[in-house]
Amino acid sequence: MSPRRKRRPETAVEEADHSTEPSPAERYAAARRRARAERSELAVFAAGIGFQLDDFQREACEQLEEGRSVLVAAPTGAGKTVVGEFAVHLGLRTGRKTFYTTPIKALSNQKYLDLVAAHGESRVGLLTGDTTINGEADVVVMTTEVLRNMLYAGSPTLADLGYVVMDEVHYLADRFRGPVWEEVILHLADDVLLVSLSATVSNAEEFGDWLTMVRGDTAVVVSEHRPVPLWQHVMVRDQVLDLYSARVDPTDPGPNPPINPDLAEAVRRAARTGSAPPGRRRDARGGRARPPARVGHVRPAPRPVVVERLDEAGLLPAIVFVFSRAGCEAAVEQTLRSRVRLTNAAEARAIAQVIEERCAALPPEDLAVVGYHAWSQALQRGVAAHHAGLLPVFKETVEALFTAGLVKVVYATETLALGINMPARSVVLERLDKWNGTAHAALTPGEYTQLTGRAGRRGIDVEGHAIVLYGEDVDPSALAGLASRRTYPLRSSFHPTYNMAVNLLGTLAYPQARETLESSFAQFQADRGVVGLARQARRNEEALAGYATAMTCHLGDFTEYARLRRQIGELEKDRSRERSRAAQRAVHASLAAVRRGDVLEYRRGRRTLWALVLDVDADRLDSPVLRVLTPEPRVRTLTSTELPHGATAVATVPVPKHANLRDAGQRRDLAARLRSAVQAAPPAAPASAAGQAGADIGQEIDELRRRLRAHPCHACSDREEHARWAGRWATLDAEHQRLLQRIETRTSSIARDFDKVCALLTELGYLEPGADGGLAVTDNGRWLARLYAEKDLVLAECLRRGLWQGLDAAQLAAVVSTVVYSARNDALSAPTGAGGGALGDAVRQTVRVSDELAERESQHGVPSSEPVDAGIVSIVHAWAKGAPLDTVLDGTEIGAGDFVRWCKQILDVLDQLATAAPDAEGRRTARRAIELVRRGVVAWSSV
Repeated sequence: MSPRRKRRPETAVEEADHSTEPSPAERYAAARRRARAERSELAVFAAGIGFQLDDFQREACEQLEEGRSVLVAAPTGAGKTVVGEFAVHLGLRTGRKTFYTTPIKALSNQKYLDLVAAHGESRVGLLTGDTTINGEADVVVMTTEVLRNMLYAGSPTLADLGYVVMDEVHYLADRFRGPVWEEVILHLADDVLLVSLSATVSNAEEFGDWLTMVRGDTAVVVSEHRPVPLWQHVMVRDQVLDLYSARVDPTDPGPNPPINPDLAEAVRRAARTGSAPPGRRRDARGGRARPPARVGHVRPAPRPVVVERLDEAGLLPAIVFVFSRAGCEAAVEQTLRSRVRLTNAAEARAIAQVIEERCAALPPEDLAVVGYHAWSQALQRGVAAHHAGLLPVFKETVEALFTAGLVKVVYATETLALGINMPARSVVLERLDKWNGTAHAALTPGEYTQLTGRAGRRGIDVEGHAIVLYGEDVDPSALAGLASRRTYPLRSSFHPTYNMAVNLLGTLAYPQARETLESSFAQFQADRGVVGLARQARRNEEALAGYATAMTCHLGDFTEYARLRRQIGELEKDRSRERSRAAQRAVHASLAAVRRGDVLEYRRGRRTLWALVLDVDADRLDSPVLRVLTPEPRVRTLTSTELPHGATAVATVPVPKHANLRDAGQRRDLAARLRSAVQAAPPAAPASAAGQAGADIGQEIDELRRRLRAHPCHACSDREEHARWAGRWATLDAEHQRLLQRIETRTSSIARDFDKVCALLTELGYLEPGADGGLAVTDNGRWLARLYAEKDLVLAECLRRGLWQGLDAAQLAAVVSTVVYSARNDALSAPTGAGGGALGDAVRQTVRVSDELAERESQHGVPSSEPVDAGIVSIVHAWAKGAPLDTVLDGTEIGAGDFVRWCKQILDVLDQLATAAPDAEGRRTARRAIELVRRGVVAWSSV
């Protein structure tokens, strides 16, 4: 069944047609609908929320109350979460549990606090891997991974589950964590209603079709209307200018809208005069004037200038996206150095009180090392940073103060755009590209929409503002095209994992497990793509049949004749390539034999030239590079590229060991001896570079030519016409075969990947052939099924081989860090410090296991996992042994917030080892390690 798709209107005002009066029957039916709506649960819910529901919210809630799952796709800030909150209301009213899932812990924490405020602590719980609060409550907020783990473990907490809300469901496109969303959707019980909340994606119908296929009747409700209109601007030097021309509707700009002519003129003027804004020749600290920027080089406006202009224009509070943690911290420092103060005395006192209340539990001895005092002073002046490297309590405090309107500017990385409820009046983008882990990549329309979607606070702002800082790498026309594309397709990133494989085969037979994976959204999209490819294949087949008819010859089989012609052509190309390769080999051989003092004879065009070899070197490809002296005399460099015919040594001239070739007299003397040697030397024999290359190929070509001339079709008067059609047939047939290969590759591609994963797991002993001809999970496989770390197989192999046995609790915590830590590419690596002893041995063995598994993955055609990283072994070991935080982090590039985040991930794995380790002693050691790591700033949580 196709999903019920309800697209809401673009504008907030709809025109009603009053030209026709309703009939009595229509008025009666409308009265019945109103009466039924007034008695509905939606009416009860709407009466308690304090605002009028939008049409798309009401439509989605009505569908949910009627017993359908719903997919809601709407812009950031449109109020999608109201539908999720209505699911919570229905669950509480009907006595069934509701799970509210989010992609990140920060969002789970925030949603937990919101639901506690609405329903009370006794009815709401929280599960986020390292935090468990009231886990058996009627409503439980959790990360999506926690729900996946519960489904595989068959947790009793799933009993009486009626509703699952998947917030930010478009996160399933994430290449690292996205598969978890699809696992949950596929494995939830059939009677559970699913509420999927997504950003506005262009293929919502496709996603809804898939949800209907795997979950049953699913209504799709799409709204492309932003409740707060968004205006697009560009800041050129210190001017904030509209991006679009005056005739463009900013709420519906259409594709590639024209840009503002004033903006174009400002850009041209900035390019002529350089970066410095008028009247801004002094530096940001009020110091002496800086030297003028070179003409044509346009830099974005300085950060303090940006803040001042936003403040003057009434565009605060603002989020400034910097895309770098270090950049965020530097931006706060620069803004503070410029003496910017965005708060009054009363606001500063209120901020100080909030900071004191929220940070009261932080250990006093750690305040200096976590940067508490500088962070607090910046907040009291209305400025803050927000990124994943901050302590959780710092991030939560910044979020609370910004939402309350006390902090006015937040410099943030893109993680802030993911679901956290921190709307602003304005969003500023310092650049339009960001580091994606491997390279600087341009923002996609989806990323741009997600970031700028934070602008405009519903119920507070009449309009939101997105501002891009102009620099010489910003093209306003390209920006207009980027900003006007407000939807983007949702693409599945689903792929089988080791943990997924053993969990599936623990409950399903091998054929059923393959069928389950073939129900994934990834396979659904691949199969839909095959439909278009198959249509093209049919067209190709029709064209091939037409070409075959056109090349038919009455004298014989022209297909065979054309094949002979193609074989001859291909062999002639092979012979030409072989001769070229032979010539290259001959050139390299002649140059490789050259020695210092040799007199070389070589050809350039029709001229014969000579040179004296001074030095012989090699380039990066190990090809000879000769430094020579010519008769002129000049010193130059010769390579195989400049000697296509090679060179021949015809004489020898001694070159003094310490010859000073900068001395013109010495050069002239050597050149004279070179000319004398050339005159006395006999002419060089002509080189035969190719030699007998291609002789065998030539014989084969001669035989094919003989067969070609003997073929009946060779005598056809229309032979060349037939040959033209045969050439078209051959070209299209090759294209058709490639197309068929693409279809074969896409069809059942997920199941084939699953087969490869299972083959590797069978080789390692986690699976074994079953009695029914399928695969069964071994005892080792059952341990793997309880390990949910990203490097699950490395972890399982270390346990299976006993590599961590005998380690004490602190050493176990340190070695576990290798399977969770991954050094950031934009930061310096921390010292490993594994050293010798039991810990050093365990780390080195873990690295060897990781390398070995990578090789096995390559052999089986499985994408290689990321290698383990021993970058924080020493500091985790020191922390677990009781060292203070300042001692632990001294001399490293790791911030306190990052350290806490890695420790929480280590705790998550240790918690898994406490139940999944194969021996009792290992489980006890894991529990002791948890106690050692969970202390001080790591133990403290504001939730």
